[in-house]
Amino acid sequence: MGSNKKSPMPMGDNGTSSEERIMPEALSNAAARFVDSLKINSISEKQRRNRQVVIKRRNIYGGRAADLINFYLRLADIPIRFLSDVRKWRRWETNCFQMLNGDRFHASVTDARTISLDKLPGKSLWDHMKQRTLNGRMLQAAGREFRRAHGHSPNGSSALWSHADASMTNVIYNPKTGRARLIDFEIVHENSLPAVARHADDLRVFLLDMVGMIPARQWLPFAICFLKAYGNRAVVSELRKQLVIPSGLALIWWNVRTNFVKSAQTKRRLKELRGAIARLESYPLARGERW
Repeated sequence: MGSNKKSPMPMGDNGTSSEERIMPEALSNAAARFVDSLKINSISEKQRRNRQVVIKRRNIYGGRAADLINFYLRLADIPIRFLSDVRKWRRWETNCFQMLNGDRFHASVTDARTISLDKLPGKSLWDHMKQRTLNGRMLQAAGREFRRAHGHSPNGSSALWSHADASMTNVIYNPKTGRARLIDFEIVHENSLPAVARHADDLRVFLLDMVGMIPARQWLPFAICFLKAYGNRAVVSELRKQLVIPSGLALIWWNVRTNFVKSAQTKRRLKELRGAIARLESYPLARGERW
């Protein structure tokens, strides 16, 4: 997950379900540590030939940490996996970066555990949200970029691409061009998951970042702005089915994804969004309209 994301806040008692209250605290803490403290990769920045680059290096014990997280993900039946094999990770991360951003930027493998990526201009949408500068133009740019990215197929594959860690930290917005770009490709969806489900999961992960951070009056307009810009009705319809709080072990990862927002607020906002999507689905498409 994106390295700039704030640490999850502890869950409160108000608005939590009985299942959440009896969840062992150690498990929730472990989930947070997996994301924030295990440090599968170390990240630094350098200046090279008048270009600012990001250096990502797989730590010595990073593969073991990824395997540990993957063990939990399998137990919880969550269909994403960290790329624990360093060779597969290097190849996937650089190939995805080149596929999506190679029109202006470059990525390369520099040694057995290290890759180099051009630093993209701009700030993440997570930073904009924290600084209260997030607006509709940025969300529209993000929606358009996810739609564009989801239309690609990785080299040598007939399957459509998906991100699998589509948090707002991994969406960089450049105000000079009005363009959003995607970064951070160290997690993949399981191959057995259909493209429409993988794409809907990407949209869900993005929206879950907003569910506890955006003021109530902005939540629904911002979410719909993003989804309309994405503009694929089949994927958004699938998303509506995924906007449900899970139970069991999967709830731990959900709490990490939502930054441990109280479930009462999450349930209320997801219900509002499901209703808004249902209303949009009932409207006939105008000629030439994608939505």
